[in-house]
Amino acid sequence: MFHLLDAPLEAARPSRRNFLKLSAGALGGLMLALRMPGTAQAANQTGDLAQPFVHIRPDNKVIVLIKHLDKGQGTATGLATLVADELDADAAQVETNFAPANVELYKNLAFGVQGTGGSTAMANSFIQYRTAGAAAKAMLVAAAAQKWDVLAGEITVSKGIVNHTSGQSASFGELAELAGRQDVPAKPSLKTPADWVYIGKSFPRVDMAAKTTGAVSLYGMDHQADNMLVAVLARPPKFGTVPAKVDDAEARKIEGVVDVVMVPSGVAVLATTTWPAIKARDLLNITWDNSKAEQRGTSAMAEELADMTAQTGFTVPSGHGDVEAALSSAAKVIEIDYAFPFLAHAPMEPLDITVLYDGESATFWTGSQFQTIDQMVAGGVLGLTPDKVSINTLWAGGSFGRRAQPDSHYFAEASLIAKARLDAGNAPQPIKVVWTREDDIKGGYYRPMVAHKARVGFDEDGNVLGWLHRVAAKSIMTGTAFEQYSVKDGVDSTTVEGIGEMPYDLPAFQAEAHNAETAVPVLWWRSVGHTHTGYVAETMIDRLAKEAGEDPLAYRLKRVRNPRLAGVLKLAAEKADWGKPLAEGRYRGIAAVESFKSYVAEVAEISFREDGTVKIEKVICAVDCGIPINPDNIRAQMEGGIGYGLGAILRNEITMTDGVVDQENFDTYLPLRMTDMPEIDVHIVASEEAPTGVGEPGTPPIGPAVANAIAAAKGEWITDLPMSKHDLA
Repeated sequence: MFHLLDAPLEAARPSRRNFLKLSAGALGGLMLALRMPGTAQAANQTGDLAQPFVHIRPDNKVIVLIKHLDKGQGTATGLATLVADELDADAAQVETNFAPANVELYKNLAFGVQGTGGSTAMANSFIQYRTAGAAAKAMLVAAAAQKWDVLAGEITVSKGIVNHTSGQSASFGELAELAGRQDVPAKPSLKTPADWVYIGKSFPRVDMAAKTTGAVSLYGMDHQADNMLVAVLARPPKFGTVPAKVDDAEARKIEGVVDVVMVPSGVAVLATTTWPAIKARDLLNITWDNSKAEQRGTSAMAEELADMTAQTGFTVPSGHGDVEAALSSAAKVIEIDYAFPFLAHAPMEPLDITVLYDGESATFWTGSQFQTIDQMVAGGVLGLTPDKVSINTLWAGGSFGRRAQPDSHYFAEASLIAKARLDAGNAPQPIKVVWTREDDIKGGYYRPMVAHKARVGFDEDGNVLGWLHRVAAKSIMTGTAFEQYSVKDGVDSTTVEGIGEMPYDLPAFQAEAHNAETAVPVLWWRSVGHTHTGYVAETMIDRLAKEAGEDPLAYRLKRVRNPRLAGVLKLAAEKADWGKPLAEGRYRGIAAVESFKSYVAEVAEISFREDGTVKIEKVICAVDCGIPINPDNIRAQMEGGIGYGLGAILRNEITMTDGVVDQENFDTYLPLRMTDMPEIDVHIVASEEAPTGVGEPGTPPIGPAVANAIAAAKGEWITDLPMSKHDLA
């Protein structure tokens, strides 16, 4: 969902002094860890150390410690796959736990804080988790060799059993304690791809049984604690509004209501259960201070953005050639404007968080995505050092960027409520803050509203001479801790990613950016800037192909610079029978986008319903994400990304009237229906390149692929989303 500094995979490979071991304390067994260069290290007599990744218990369970949030994208399964393969564990013995919040121990190697996003989980952990598994295996073998008085070279490991040529064998659990006393190998040998058992093949989802049966409470919304209160907030009607005063007399009459607390983000009603809190919230009489509120509607905001793109903006440094000269000498110039609405994330599980604060320490339970930032913000509100703030990361029912908050506002909110209760003399008790669906849809932190303007000049034969591209949106990164990495000379990289440097050969190209101001909070949304830049770039390429009188696929392949992008274009086209006649009433379009260092091409086959709406019949997807760690999960992520992208382009939008959000729930912020979901066929490119992202790259190509298919049928491209605004009959 975001982009920061990248680090090569080799940075994760440990040296001898970085690799230490950790005993399991009272549980016994073997725990391995990787100490990152430059971090503090304190190995004590019980074996405590930095960066624990795998714990082998005497009961023969292999516990993989997951440093990333799993919000449905399969991260826990992916990391377990890496450990299990190098360890030669049996899949049935592998379990996962989320690691605690500790930046020194569990940082994301891609951007230096503990957090999940930008489709970096597998990429930054690939060597790290494999190495932990390989070291554990080597120590088990050494333990067996010592116990049986044999040579280690005579020992093999398979499906969780350590075997010797003499016929002796032992389980991991039987060897765990002795293995924990072995020297940690300086540089454990990693398998070659030919020896992989799970990587690139399959590994069962570690969360499947619990999620299917519901036997275990996984999510923050499920969390319960003794003596717990539930807090629901009356939130401001406009962004930038704050509560001035509140009359809570009627609310306090509701049975179960315990307290009413005013905080900057609204007025919280605390009750013994959720329903009385919601019921009482509706009885609050609040006076709001609108002096700093956003008072405009989205129509006025869209006009402002469009006006910006008519002016010179901040220059994106990746341009080349003399665009102005090219446009002034062109025989023909086309100018196309695009408009994209605010989008909510709308995960199935809205935000929720439980806090227990006693004045000296605080513990949180939630699907934390940015543990380091969440820990620091909560500590700042409560006056605690990070070591006094514990975060129990739970499974999250979706996020799509919503939980990755630079301001950690829901941690701050929960902390303020808990502090207010304690300061008022109340005894410490758990407080769960719950967002309703309406709170979620109306609560902001949207994908920014965006405007694009593309001006392209051609010679008399339809060849492109130059392309000037302007983008206007509120910056996601400005004002956050990530600004120093992502905002340079006025240009937020997340605004222009995907359009700052086109993947096709062009004689001259220049992009410019404008930063809009609004009180509406914005946030990364699944695939961030690529959600709109990919749409514009790939529909514009189809236009250029039409101007040149060429087939859209042939036009791309003649000009695409990256062979991996060309590869997925060819694969998707081949599997879609590109160039062969379609059935009557069927049309298709193609698009390809590189995002998060992965390459995805999609061919959309469409038809039209009698009511003039488009029906996506089939999508062929080709993805090159480097080494495919778990093909089943990659297919699932491509399918999910395509569905998520379809919902956005077909009918999703957040609109405002006089600063008030018009949508409230799924009856007005319309989700994708089962009848909208196409048949999807995913093809994964075999690769030995380092693994890259799959959580987000499936989303950007689907919009332009559908738009190009519509243009193939109607001769015009939709440039103002969502498509539900347009009668396609």
